[in-house]
Amino acid sequence: MAKKTADKKAGSSKAAVTQPQLGFIGMCRWAWRQLTTMRVALILLLVLAMAAIPGSLLPQRIQDPGRVNTFLESNGAWGQFLDTIQMFDVYSSIWFSSVYLLLMVSLIGCVIPRSAQHWKAMRSAPPKAPKRLGRMPGYETFTSASGSSESREAADQNFLDTAQARLKKLGYRTVRNTDHVAAERGYLRETGNLVFHIALLVATLTMAIGSLFGYEGQRILVEGDTFTNSLVAYDSFDPGTYYDADNLPDFRLKLDDFDATFDDQAPGSQFGQPRTFDAEVTTTADGTSEKHTLRVNEPVRVGGAGVYLTGNGYAPEVTVKDAKGQVVQSGPQVFIPDGGDPGYTSEGVIKVPDSAGAQMGFVGVFLPTATQNENGELVSSFAGPRNPYLVMSGYTGDLGLDDGTPQSVYTIDAENMTEMTDSSGNPLLIQLTEGETQQLPDGGSVTFDGIKRYIAVDISQDPTQGLMLASAIAVLLGLGLSLFIPRRRMWVRIKDGQAEVAALARGEDPMVERATKDLAKNLTEEWANDSEGRAAGHRIAGDRAAGDRAAGETND
Repeated sequence: MAKKTADKKAGSSKAAVTQPQLGFIGMCRWAWRQLTTMRVALILLLVLAMAAIPGSLLPQRIQDPGRVNTFLESNGAWGQFLDTIQMFDVYSSIWFSSVYLLLMVSLIGCVIPRSAQHWKAMRSAPPKAPKRLGRMPGYETFTSASGSSESREAADQNFLDTAQARLKKLGYRTVRNTDHVAAERGYLRETGNLVFHIALLVATLTMAIGSLFGYEGQRILVEGDTFTNSLVAYDSFDPGTYYDADNLPDFRLKLDDFDATFDDQAPGSQFGQPRTFDAEVTTTADGTSEKHTLRVNEPVRVGGAGVYLTGNGYAPEVTVKDAKGQVVQSGPQVFIPDGGDPGYTSEGVIKVPDSAGAQMGFVGVFLPTATQNENGELVSSFAGPRNPYLVMSGYTGDLGLDDGTPQSVYTIDAENMTEMTDSSGNPLLIQLTEGETQQLPDGGSVTFDGIKRYIAVDISQDPTQGLMLASAIAVLLGLGLSLFIPRRRMWVRIKDGQAEVAALARGEDPMVERATKDLAKNLTEEWANDSEGRAAGHRIAGDRAAGDRAAGETND
């Protein structure tokens, strides 16, 4: 009866046991531990790389606002949706910055504890040999000496001395124990791993600091134009949070000439592909002028800033006259190439706000090498200007330039304008070859005078470029150390002339068995040489003693 009562009490006590709740603090600790693991850091790094993909596939406002506007106009609601989720401002978006900050926190929380643990490991002695060395991945055994118990004990100690010297020569840290030598090497592997992650963290912080204290701006330069580095001269300007735009470096940049070559020999998909983009520029800083060739991925440094070639295109020179024959617009007009057209078909607008009477605007397409496709449509078959052709439509009315509302220079709001028509009442189509003039319905005219090239440049100043270079070098160095240096422990034990050599790899090390065999072979050979030397020494000493005794007997 008593036993049943006890069993009931035990059962009720077991049923009463409940799992404790983590609570808010416990959940925070669990989340922190998960965030600061290397697994999560690598996942965040992968997510950051994937998050940067839209920045390379879609035009970005900070680099090319004109292409962003063109994309928005061409894609309607889809483009507006992408703009709402900041796909055209990827690197400054909330979601990209969130992943960026999480990665930094994860790296800091992961690297600091590991660095402390690694520092302790480097100062601690290699671990003693386990009892059963035969379980190690690398294992060799052999007989090293023979003789009396006294001579065998001395031989064992000599053998351990030889093994310790050999391991030190191979770069191992060693510690001598009673019957064995423990050794370990490859601490630089973990050092390299830490250097890699610390350098990655420094590079991440460096990019953030550079964005705070630097600036970046864009400008389109037509051949013959000169850019003076001032705030009003930029097409777009993005200063860092703590950058003072009044401290822009004083320099000038002039585009003397631009030359682009395209492949016109290779058949198939390579035909028309760009081969070279060379911009001849003149820079002036501190009263000194210099000639440079600006190329893709070959920036020009001037006044502490870097000038990068990011785009190019055609600027048709167009002259517009009003009904009185007065020139109301003349000069090169920038046309933006369609990024998906290898023939450099380009779109642009011409705004004429100062004409007599109503304002005029023209929307056009420029074809560097105009041909007709199988459907009879005008297309550009080659990116070079072999048969330049300009096609435009004209509008009259209010361009909307006087109400103070900002608008793109590459688009026309035709809401308050009327499309020009010909004598038949059909929409006017202006088609011009180089040097040709076409009359307008109101008595004015449009002339296609010629072609100039333009380039789009990105001008930036980053005070952290030197630190970024050092971080990149440290990343590669740390990665190399962590990949190519094996972490390995070895033990050499001897007892009564029976020697054991064992090795254990900490991580992947396909050479661990070979290292064990090589060490065992070397120790066998060295021990054999030492044994012969000691035996020869004993023989010589014995011969000398016998000679001394014989000489004493002769003297007697």
